[in-house]
Amino acid sequence: MPMKRWWRVATYWLAEHPAIVGFRWSESWGSTWPFLIYSVVAYTLAVAALRVVLCLARRRRPVPLGPLPALHSLAMALASAVIFLGLLLSVDTEIRDARLFWQHGRARTTPLQWLLCFPLGTRPFGRIFFWSYVFYLSRFLHLLRTFLAILRLRPGPRAAVLRHSALLCMSFLWLEFSQSFQVVAILSATAAQVVVFGYRFWVGIKRGTGGGGGDGAAAVVLPCQAALMGCDLACHLAMLLLHFAKGGCNGIQAWVVNLVLNAALLLLFVYCYVQTGTKTKKGGPLGGRRPPFRLLSHPMCDLGGFGHEKAT
Repeated sequence: MPMKRWWRVATYWLAEHPAIVGFRWSESWGSTWPFLIYSVVAYTLAVAALRVVLCLARRRRPVPLGPLPALHSLAMALASAVIFLGLLLSVDTEIRDARLFWQHGRARTTPLQWLLCFPLGTRPFGRIFFWSYVFYLSRFLHLLRTFLAILRLRPGPRAAVLRHSALLCMSFLWLEFSQSFQVVAILSATAAQVVVFGYRFWVGIKRGTGGGGGDGAAAVVLPCQAALMGCDLACHLAMLLLHFAKGGCNGIQAWVVNLVLNAALLLLFVYCYVQTGTKTKKGGPLGGRRPPFRLLSHPMCDLGGFGHEKAT
């Protein structure tokens, strides 16, 4: 009984609250194109300015950050967990409310088809897009990881800027064009972030460094990246099939842009793999033989924006 009560309370606050049900993207903070452009430009300039300051200061050692990286990981893990649970409950509620219409309406569909292919004419309001908006806002919290990495003198800041900017733009496009397939993408991304950032927080607290865990962290991050890549590829293909089979999925234009951005990140990943493998063959600390997880532990290989860090 108490479990059912807590479940009803969670469902109300995360899926049936009036602020969630009545959400409208067009009336929300950060919903304009100028805001997105200014945000990306400001983020890029801030990163460049911080690098210049460190260069002028001739800083050769990492800046002590104490528990800040661990606290950031905790914030990301908690935010991702709330988004995952809220979106999951909202999906369940939407499917329950729309099941009768789907079964007897003109355009018959199934819950799985709806998750991958929104009907044409879908507008960005309601429960699903509220959590998509919260996910979009969490991307701004994610940007802080770049500054933490620069202060700790981690390599690959330009790749981090490109990656985080692309992820921010994709989240914006999902809302702006009510893009299909975003529900599955957000659920898979937040699930992976809970695991990765939760692990980073635990390692940071355990070691008292506020940082990552070297090869151990890579062993957690890389399987999550591989799972995300596989899930995204399967969902992209399924959505494309449904688009032609059902006469169109909403937001296909944004999906094309999304596909291009994902391809750019994938090329960055492949480039990193080739570059790292080439340097390893020329000779390294392990005589040209590195464990597979360490081979891709360079920040440029971070496809999901999780960050590959070592304890300091």
